[in-house]
Amino acid sequence: MSQIQRLLRPRSIAVVGGGAWCEAVVTQNRKMGFAGDIWPVHPTRDTVGGLPAYAAIGALPGIPDAAFIGVNRHATIETVRALNAAGAGGAVCFASGFRETADGVDLQLELLEAAGDVTLLGPNCYGFVNYLDGALLWPDQHGGARVSRGAAIVTQSSNIAINLTMQKRSLPLAYVITAGNQAQIGLAEIGRALLEDSRVSVLGLHIEGIEDVRAFEALAASARKLGKPVVALKVGDSEHARAAALTHTASLAGHSAGATAFFRRLGMGQVNTLSEFLEALKLLHATGPLASRRIASMSCSGGEAALIADAAHRHGLEFPTLSAQQEARLRDLLGPLVTPANPLDYHTQIWRDEAALTETFCTMAEGTHALTLLVLDFPRGDRCDQSDWDRLVSATLAARDRAGRDFAVVSSLPENMPEDIANRLLSGGVVPLNGLEEACAAIRCAADAETKPEYAPVLTAPAPSSPRTLSEADAKAELARFGIAVPMAQSAKTPEEAAIVADELGFPVVLKGEGFAHKSEQGAVVLGLWTAAAVEDAAKNMSAERFLVEQQILGGVAELLIGIVRDDAHGFLLTIAAGGTLTELLKDRQSLLVPASPEMIGNALDALRIAPLLNGYRGAPAASRSAIVSAIMAVQDYVIANADGLAEVEVNPLLCGPDFAIAADALISREDAHV
Repeated sequence: MSQIQRLLRPRSIAVVGGGAWCEAVVTQNRKMGFAGDIWPVHPTRDTVGGLPAYAAIGALPGIPDAAFIGVNRHATIETVRALNAAGAGGAVCFASGFRETADGVDLQLELLEAAGDVTLLGPNCYGFVNYLDGALLWPDQHGGARVSRGAAIVTQSSNIAINLTMQKRSLPLAYVITAGNQAQIGLAEIGRALLEDSRVSVLGLHIEGIEDVRAFEALAASARKLGKPVVALKVGDSEHARAAALTHTASLAGHSAGATAFFRRLGMGQVNTLSEFLEALKLLHATGPLASRRIASMSCSGGEAALIADAAHRHGLEFPTLSAQQEARLRDLLGPLVTPANPLDYHTQIWRDEAALTETFCTMAEGTHALTLLVLDFPRGDRCDQSDWDRLVSATLAARDRAGRDFAVVSSLPENMPEDIANRLLSGGVVPLNGLEEACAAIRCAADAETKPEYAPVLTAPAPSSPRTLSEADAKAELARFGIAVPMAQSAKTPEEAAIVADELGFPVVLKGEGFAHKSEQGAVVLGLWTAAAVEDAAKNMSAERFLVEQQILGGVAELLIGIVRDDAHGFLLTIAAGGTLTELLKDRQSLLVPASPEMIGNALDALRIAPLLNGYRGAPAASRSAIVSAIMAVQDYVIANADGLAEVEVNPLLCGPDFAIAADALISREDAHV
């Protein structure tokens, strides 16, 4: 076994320390029925947790695969050094006061040096629970139970980990692991080790920050190879957008666009809350990735049918239309008062007729959708009779077996899915989902967590320490060398010179004041100038020391923003958005990571709300798709070639016409820029 596998699947455990935390580790292992050896270590106590204690690591009767270290931070370092000398596999470092504190950075480096070949989890973490083998390096209570197969969860937060073990949603947990400071191994490396366990069905990551994109790319590659889905819950705001807050690109990108684009690129499903996280893991554990976002839904209430329809719409799910054969069969089963539809309100005429319920559910399971839902809230078991609901559970289980399709029972309120009923459903192959919103988010996640092609590694490069902004003319000249089409233009120092330049270029022209990030907002751009006198007058009324006079491009169909901003956590973020004066108003954008393929760029263009304009709206000519994609690829090529010290590139607007895509304005911010 590898060192990390020795740690996570130990045959022997040393527990170093004598406080209540260490007592709990021993107690919880015995409670879970750990079959291996447990060796408490304490220099003065005879027993810890009811087991004989050994005075030192060197006095143990064997070499521990794993050790829980529950002593102070300074003693932790010496304990790790002793474990390394003994040939131990790994250790959980419970103590805090390392890198997360101002005076602990050097201590964490010393800890890493002491570890040698020992795999370290933490420091500043609770450790883990292995529910498959009943092995716990965990100093507290937990709410899980032994399983033979289930979901693995890795989180940076010990308290979140405790909370997740207390779930009552019937999600079988294989592992719950806390990473703490990630001094030696991070979330991605832990995740790879968990995926290698054949008993792990799906991996969930609760992520506060990403420090190593290459490790996550390696994790995604392992998941693809093993055919196992990964769900990501990313919390916290990255700082990348704040560094360039004056630009449109940074404003549009926001604080989470980089993470969203990164996980989408890796083929990982994404959720936004812990409830969605658990439901998505449960669904993927039971069904694996869904083939599409298409669903069928049934309930005995029009109100519930409307609620699931609205929730599905919010999460981008689709309801395929019933076939003629389905409609005819449903009319026979449900009578003339029921209108066959998807979602279906089957009324209450067949409420107690298990055979008719089964036939109805089987009929709804036919078609091209990926999952069939029954919306069903259960009565309180302590106050109500559940016998009628038992018939619906039996009918659903029977329909699932007969149809051979994936089924889920969804409660409209999360608390209205009793755990015992959920366990019965899950054991019969039907997924119990708690709450309509959570269920729809989980379905979206399961459909998105499909096997993705392996893309090139995201672009990373050293960050600039003090980037400066090129003039517009210089920025356009830089981009033109990479194939970006730009209008003919000349600079001018005075209004009179601007008039002469305009006459040479030919009318109409655009007059711009140089040195402004947002020219429109500063009154530093005037369009549609048809005479030299108009140019001179406009320049005299503009607060600028230098001017740029350029050919005005006519015949445009739409305007786009193309921006690439550095995201320190995820590489370089490419934003494609509605451009020009509509940029901030519409906030219509799509985000990708560099490098993006032409196909990915094309899909992003199709996802914009202004896509109809690009495709030719109401008889208007369409913009040249090939010219747009070529322009975006050229901007990306510039970034790839000049990544070191580059902060941002923005083209806004990119004027898009039937046979052109021309950069009407451009901005470049980089380390070696000359203003």
